[in-house]
Amino acid sequence: MLIEIIKALLMGIVEGVTEWLPISSTGHMILVEQLIQFDASDAFMSMFRVVIQLGAILAVVVLFWGKLWPFGIRHGRIVSKASVWSLWFKVVVATLPVLVISPLDDWMEEKFYNYITVAAMLILYGILFILVENRGAAAKVTRLEQISYREALIIGVWQMLAIIPGTSRSGATIVGGLLLGLSRAAVAEFTFFLAIPVMAGASLLKVVKFVLEGEGMTGTEIAILVTGCVSAFVVSMAAIRFLMAYVKSHDFKFFGIYRIVLGLIVLGVAAVAAFV
Repeated sequence: MLIEIIKALLMGIVEGVTEWLPISSTGHMILVEQLIQFDASDAFMSMFRVVIQLGAILAVVVLFWGKLWPFGIRHGRIVSKASVWSLWFKVVVATLPVLVISPLDDWMEEKFYNYITVAAMLILYGILFILVENRGAAAKVTRLEQISYREALIIGVWQMLAIIPGTSRSGATIVGGLLLGLSRAAVAEFTFFLAIPVMAGASLLKVVKFVLEGEGMTGTEIAILVTGCVSAFVVSMAAIRFLMAYVKSHDFKFFGIYRIVLGLIVLGVAAVAAFV
């Protein structure tokens, strides 16, 4: 059981880092899963890969609670924060396109969760990051409250593309936001907030499906799930802080280069696996 806990800890670390940095958690999970194999059912692992995101979501809620909670206290009375409600309405608008395409999620995973697709998306978005940053265009939107409902919807359409394995949800929304003229800090923060309904909803659906199919969890599998979520939470706290500090003085070109290199590594692993 100790070995399985260590594996879950590693998966949580990978999830915590790659979920927020625009480098594709799927691409990294594929590589990690080549190194470790859990002593758990396929049904549990399918659920675990999604539900582990709950730990990552909790990190966003904790770090940005002041910007996310729509109520405050003023002169001893509970007051409603109009700016926070406006932000949540924009998050809802940006989430609508994902709801339209979400029924295809399992089908996309079944058909396209493979080395070639993941590597292609890693490389494609890596190139996009470099091209977008090379434009050198000045940001027109530097604060969250300046994001319009139209811009939120377009970013939501970009988020739909994350259904393709290897794309990276944060990668797609950041590219879309940069093209719209959002500053790096604004689009990164908005991307964090978009993750809350999207990832929470995906986790809930996976759990419901797991239960409805009559699946159960062993004691070891429960320990794996808890360990993965907790480690994803702790590492996400650090990863989010890092990215928000990084974008204040750096662009996303490094992540573009990293994605291209990782894509080539994934192809290399696929080639080796094909001959073994």
